[in-house]
Amino acid sequence: MTATLTRPAPPAGKKKPVLARTRRREAIALVLPSLIPILVLSVAPLVVGIFLAFTDARLVRHPDYDFAGVDNFVRLAGNDLFWDSLRIGMIWTVGVTLLQLAAAMGLALLLNSGLRLQGLTRVLALIPWAMPPVVVAIMWQMIYSANGGPLNAFLGSVGLPDDINWLGDFSTALPAVIVVGVWVGMPQTTVTLLAGLQQIPAELHEAASVDGAGAWRRFTAVTWPSLRPIVTSITSLNFIWNFNSFSLVYVLTAGGPGGKTMVPVLFIYLEAFKNREIGYAAAMGLVLVVVVVLILAVYLRSQFRDDRTAGKGR
Repeated sequence: MTATLTRPAPPAGKKKPVLARTRRREAIALVLPSLIPILVLSVAPLVVGIFLAFTDARLVRHPDYDFAGVDNFVRLAGNDLFWDSLRIGMIWTVGVTLLQLAAAMGLALLLNSGLRLQGLTRVLALIPWAMPPVVVAIMWQMIYSANGGPLNAFLGSVGLPDDINWLGDFSTALPAVIVVGVWVGMPQTTVTLLAGLQQIPAELHEAASVDGAGAWRRFTAVTWPSLRPIVTSITSLNFIWNFNSFSLVYVLTAGGPGGKTMVPVLFIYLEAFKNREIGYAAAMGLVLVVVVVLILAVYLRSQFRDDRTAGKGR
């Protein structure tokens, strides 16, 4: 008879750290491929931009720049054109974001109401989102054309002035560009809200109807509270996307007339690639990043505080 040697089992307490380390390595291995592009394409340019903001770098064939400290920011503090572009950018961003939300909410409710040909309607609603921004801008330039454009032709057919230069007049340029921005971004918001509407249990609406609630009361008591987390997320994303919008405004008006549609991203682009002031433009970009982060922090904090208050009141 031969004796068999058995290895003593490790204590149960030692298995957990080993298992945790193994899972941590597996998680890192799975996440790393997606982190590398973020680090290379997002984090690294951000770090380089922050560094250039404190230099006197210019866009020349043989760059040679020195550390300038806060000179760019001191110079920027007295640049009235930049702060005016920031004001225009805030009007553009807030206007487009809020109108997108309102229009998308109405369209999402309509698409969720069981219309006939609902599938076709949803596909058609996505067309503005699928079109390249440059194509959209050229198409709307034709619509807004003061010489025979469809919009002026329609106004003339109903007895209204038909010689309005929508993109060339100081009073109409910015509202006209905002309308285009709403039209372009509405489908994405609509799809997001429609997905949220389809997750709301029908029993909640039925219970509210039994209690005698009308359509508006059901929206405020059932639909809106259920959609608030989605609305907070999509509004934050839309704010960032709209604030950083460039190609649409550039092709439509190039910042004109007289700088009335000069959004800050377009202003920075011209400063960097027309005036070749890379360091100065980087300082402008850094200011914009700080402004957007602060605004979003205040907005998200207020939304989360309201959600916590509403949760305690239930």
